[in-house]
Amino acid sequence: MSVLLDTVTAVLFPAGAAFCFLGALGLVRFPDTMSRLHAAAKAQTLGLVLVLVGASAQMPGRHAPALLLVALFQLFTAPITSQIIARTAYRTHGLDRDLLLGDALADRLARDGTPLGGPGRARPDEDAER
Repeated sequence: MSVLLDTVTAVLFPAGAAFCFLGALGLVRFPDTMSRLHAAAKAQTLGLVLVLVGASAQMPGRHAPALLLVALFQLFTAPITSQIIARTAYRTHGLDRDLLLGDALADRLARDGTPLGGPGRARPDEDAER
């Protein structure tokens, strides 16, 4: 059984490290906030979860649940944090909206009566004057 656990760990640790490296590389290389968020949220979370699962396979049974709780906490908090950062970047004009394929948030903000003006965006009252 020890050989099987060692093999599983030998696969999970490098795979997790590779995903963490690719996430860090994406943070450095990608040009805009949304791309960087994707690299940080997806690759880093998957990398950490793979490393934690590999470590829990080698731990005694009483310590493994703590590592799995850390992995579960990461799976819940990373998407929420990314959503908050993305909305903040959107509202503070920290991204180029012309690169977006669709802009559902602008439609929702306009429907709620709080349109987001700014560079490259006409406000609804300006559209009515034209």
